[in-house]
Amino acid sequence: MENSNKLGLWVLTALVVGNMVGSGIFMLPRSLSEAASPAGVILAWLMTGFGVLMLALVFGNLAIRKPNLTGGPQIYAKEIFKSGSQASILSGFMSSWGYWVGNLAGNVAIITTFAGYLSTFFPILTSEAKWFTIGNFTLKVGNGLTFIVCSLLLWGTHFIILRGMESAGKLNFSATAAKVIGFLVFIIVGLFAFQKSNMLPFMATRLDGAGHAVGLMKQVNNAAINTLWAFIGVESAVVFASRAKKQSDVKRATMLGLFIALGIYIGISTLVMGMLDQKTLIHSGKPLIDAIQTVLGPIGGKFLAGIGLISLIGSTIGWVMLSAEVPHQAAKQGLFLPVFLKENKKGLPLLSLLVTNGLGQLFIFSTVSKSISGAFDFVVLIATLAYLVPYLISSVYQLKLVITGETYKGDKSRIADGIIAILATIYSVWVIIAGTADIKTFTYGMILLASGLFFYGPIKKNSVKVKQKQTQKKPLSA
Repeated sequence: MENSNKLGLWVLTALVVGNMVGSGIFMLPRSLSEAASPAGVILAWLMTGFGVLMLALVFGNLAIRKPNLTGGPQIYAKEIFKSGSQASILSGFMSSWGYWVGNLAGNVAIITTFAGYLSTFFPILTSEAKWFTIGNFTLKVGNGLTFIVCSLLLWGTHFIILRGMESAGKLNFSATAAKVIGFLVFIIVGLFAFQKSNMLPFMATRLDGAGHAVGLMKQVNNAAINTLWAFIGVESAVVFASRAKKQSDVKRATMLGLFIALGIYIGISTLVMGMLDQKTLIHSGKPLIDAIQTVLGPIGGKFLAGIGLISLIGSTIGWVMLSAEVPHQAAKQGLFLPVFLKENKKGLPLLSLLVTNGLGQLFIFSTVSKSISGAFDFVVLIATLAYLVPYLISSVYQLKLVITGETYKGDKSRIADGIIAILATIYSVWVIIAGTADIKTFTYGMILLASGLFFYGPIKKNSVKVKQKQTQKKPLSA
């Protein structure tokens, strides 16, 4: 692989921060206020922050102990079972499939949020005027233009990445630095504009779809999926482990990125709740902009919208890079269709990038019939549940290594790693249960995973070939 496609510590850290602090920070304050009271939101952040910290430690530890398993947390699924067995191949593929499709849905959340913030400068993007009608379908001007903007961002990113992985990573780093500075400005302004009265009642009940009162702990459960969405991407450095200049940078970038993102999330989400009353926040399409406009007026809103656009462009680059890398690395392990192995002269996953963005374009069609907030809420729920399976598998695999003692010969950290793995497993199971309590959500999740079974036949054949090649190479390297 060309050295130009190798990623250093700060570029890896920027990928972690950029992929986590993307669409979530801009849209989640509204979703969280709808799901829970201020007390429930804060509790959900604290529980999620602790749970994701455990997951981050698991990812970083596995990256060091199993450097040959590259491509993301879903790769560990095949290692739980006997090597080469059908259970190993099936679990590895299904986990990779769910993770990949989750990435596709997640990309739409970022890209549609970009269009939402662009409407600050071009209000026509929210126009309800009719553009044209075909049969029973009527396309509104705002939805049609949003679709065009989202498509241009997707394919513009595609060609940026084709110029080289390192150059795309540096562009993502610049965008991440700009957004962190912008968020620090927001926090400073928010400290002066914060009003305790907007946080009251602090432990108010919420109503479900049937009009029933929802207590505090149920609110925390409801908010848990949304808060976890904010941390999706903490595994970004692990996905690019094979492209890291130094393997030790993977764990360092993961932990550094997590703490930077955690500070931003807790600071901004709390301040927004104090800058806007709860009713206004729940009905806000651009909560951060609405919050800063209460202090600085339209100029402040445009400034933050500009920071948001830069941030989301960087996040789009990071997530499209990650989404294309996932099936490419899985194919190297024999867990995805072999056509995804194709690379260009720069070592970039050319076909994987093309197919990933082609399918992403299909997801973008959701903007034609849904509002920005509606599309965001839908894909957040489905995508987050898709990520949870690989997260759980990673925790279980770490626990397996601790129990068997593999890679722990004379290592005193075995007990500590075991405790971390148990806590990460408990957290993953809790969020999965909370997220699939609704039968509709559970059904969507099952359909998402089951759709991959159509491709399992070729995957199984490819996995056998990869295993045979690896076996033939072993005597040469001995």
